[in-house]
Amino acid sequence: MAFLKFNKAELVNLEYSLKKEILLANKTGAYCNTSIVTCNTRRYHGLLAVPVQRFGGYRYMMLSSLDETLSLSGKRFNLGIHCYGDIYEPRGHKYIVDFDADPVPMVTYKVGGIVFRKSFALAQDKNQILIRYELVRAPGNVTIELKPFLSFRRVHDLTHRNDAARLGGKEIDNGVSFNLYDGFPDLNLQISCKGTFRENGYWYDGITYSDEMRRGFDCREDLYVPGYFEAEMRPGDSFVFSACAGDAVAPAGLKRKFAATVEKIGPITSFHDQLVRNADLLIRNTDGHKQIVAGYSWMYTGLLRETLYSIAGLTLYGKNSPKEFEEILGNLIEDEQERLFHRTTQVEAPLYMTVALQQYIAFTGARKRAWNLYGKTLKEIIASYAPGRRKEVVMHPNGLLWAQQDGVALSWMNAYINGRAVTERAGYQVETNALWYNALCFALDLERDYGPKGSTFIKEWTPVRDLVARNFQKTFWNPDFRFLADYVDGYGQHMELRPNQLWAVSLDYKPVEDSIIGFVMQIVDKELVTSRGIRSLSPRDNAYKGVYEGTQIDRDLAYHNGCAFPFLTAQYCYASFNMMGANFIRKAEWLTEGFYEDLSKHGVGCFSELYDGDPPHQPHGAISSALTTAALLNVNYLINRYKEESR
Repeated sequence: MAFLKFNKAELVNLEYSLKKEILLANKTGAYCNTSIVTCNTRRYHGLLAVPVQRFGGYRYMMLSSLDETLSLSGKRFNLGIHCYGDIYEPRGHKYIVDFDADPVPMVTYKVGGIVFRKSFALAQDKNQILIRYELVRAPGNVTIELKPFLSFRRVHDLTHRNDAARLGGKEIDNGVSFNLYDGFPDLNLQISCKGTFRENGYWYDGITYSDEMRRGFDCREDLYVPGYFEAEMRPGDSFVFSACAGDAVAPAGLKRKFAATVEKIGPITSFHDQLVRNADLLIRNTDGHKQIVAGYSWMYTGLLRETLYSIAGLTLYGKNSPKEFEEILGNLIEDEQERLFHRTTQVEAPLYMTVALQQYIAFTGARKRAWNLYGKTLKEIIASYAPGRRKEVVMHPNGLLWAQQDGVALSWMNAYINGRAVTERAGYQVETNALWYNALCFALDLERDYGPKGSTFIKEWTPVRDLVARNFQKTFWNPDFRFLADYVDGYGQHMELRPNQLWAVSLDYKPVEDSIIGFVMQIVDKELVTSRGIRSLSPRDNAYKGVYEGTQIDRDLAYHNGCAFPFLTAQYCYASFNMMGANFIRKAEWLTEGFYEDLSKHGVGCFSELYDGDPPHQPHGAISSALTTAALLNVNYLINRYKEESR
C-alpha cells in the first residue's frame, strides 16, 4: 500500500488537486514536476526539464506534457487536461479514480469499462523520463494515442509560436527525434512496443498556467505538438514511453529499465524514509561534480548559503556520508572563490562555513581532519573581513562587522520590490556578528591545537575576538525589551523582533552571557515559534504580514515580514536543547510532526520552503527545499541523540 495516496473525490476536485504537485529528480539535474492530475499550473511544470551545459547548465523544459487518448468500439476518451484562460479542455481528470505517490507516482483511470494506469519514473543516470502504461482491464482491445507537447525553453521563460522552430522530426528506432533550436540536445521520443508515429504538426496556442496567472505573472504559452504515437493494447498489456534528451536508447530495454529504476528507489515506510529520499534527490552529480540543489523546481544549484546551511543535514544526518560532505564542500570551495573571499550580497554566508565544520566534527569526531582539510580556507575567509578587503562589509575598530551597500539587502533577508530592498538592515547585523564571533573562536582554538607554533593568525586575530566578546552584548542587548536588536545603525538599535538573534544564543561559541539566553528564548517562544517554523517577524509589528498570497509585491512584503521558515527550527532547537537537554525532546517532536502532516499538501512527499506565519500555516515557495529538508534531518538527529544520552 502506498505511503501517500489520493482518492477520486480529491482528484476530480481541481481546486484541491491542482495545488498538489509531484516531483521526480535525478543526479543529472533533470526533473519532472506537475500536478497530481498531470495538468501543468506553473511555467516550471513539465515532464522533462534537463540542464543544458551549452547554455551554462541552466535547466530547460523539453517535454511539457503528454496527452493520452483511448479508443474502444468507436468511442474516444482523452485523458489529458490543459488550461486555456479559465477553461479546462480536455477534462481527462474526471476519469481518474486513484493516485499513489510511491515508490513512483501512479495514476489510475476508469472509463467505459476500461481500467488504465500510468506510472512515472525518472532515470537516475540519464536525462530521461519513463512512463509505463498498463491496460489493467478492458472489454476488448484498446487503441492508445500519445500526443507530446514540446517546449524547448528555459524553465523560467515561456515559449510562443515562431518561425525559427525546426518542426520536422527524424525517425529513430521505435520513435522519432526532435530538435527545435540550435544548441539543444535532441529529444528522442520512443515506445517499447510496436506502434506508429503519425506526423500531424500543430501549435496549441494560449495554454495557461493558473498559478502564474493568480500571481500576476505572464502565464500563457504556445506549445508544439508534432503528431502522435499510436499503438494497440490488449487487456493485461503494458509498454513504456521514453523521452530522452541526448542519445536515443534501445526500446527493447525500456521496460527493464523502468522496473530497475522503481526497484532501486525502494518503498517508503516512514517519514524518516521520506526525508532521506528527499535528501538524496537534492544532491546533484554532474560529471562527477557533486552539488546541492537549493530547491525544486526553480531554485539554482551550488549556491553558497544554501549549501553551507544544508550540507550537514543532507549528507551527515540524512545519508550518514562524511565522504559526500567532504566532496560537496570541496567543490563549493572551488566554485565559490569570489563569494567566499572577495564579495557577496549575503555577508553572513561565508561565515557559516564554521557551523558546517562544527557539525561535521560533532558527527564524526574528526576534529584534526576537519582542520587539516579546511583550516586554511576558514582562515582566509576570516582574513577577507579585515579592513579594506570587502566593499560590502567592513570590520570596525570595535571588532564588529558593519554591512552596508546602498539599496542592497546584505543578508539572507533579501527580497526586493521594484528594485528596492524590503529589509535592507544596513549596519551591524546580529546574526552576522554572532557568526563572526563563532568563526573567530573556533578558528583560534583549532589553530592553537593543530597550527604551527608562534602562529601569526593567533597573534593577529585573538585581539579581534576579544573585542567582539566585549562589544557584541552591549551593542545588541536591550535591557528594556529584553531581547537582542536585529541590527544597529547610525540611528541606534532596531528592535524589530526577528529570529536572527537565534544565532547568538545557539552557536557553539556564544557572544552573550548565559543570563541573556533565557530572556531571548522566552520572547522567541512567545511570538515567533509556530508549528511550521519560526516567523520572520513578530505579529505585533506593524509591518507583519501573516499570509504569503496575492501579487508579487504582496508576497515580497510578506516573505521576510511574517512568513515562517522551517530551516530556522534547527537553530531554535539547538538553543533549546542546550538549555533544557532531554526535557525538550517532546517539543522538538511536536515541531517536526506538522511537516509530516503536510506531505500531501503542496509538493507530495516533499518539504516546502516556507509557510504562512498565520494559522493554519499553509505551505508556499519551492515545493522541495534543501534548507527545510536538512533542518528536519538535523532536528531528528538532535532528538535521537538526546534520547540516547537520557537512557
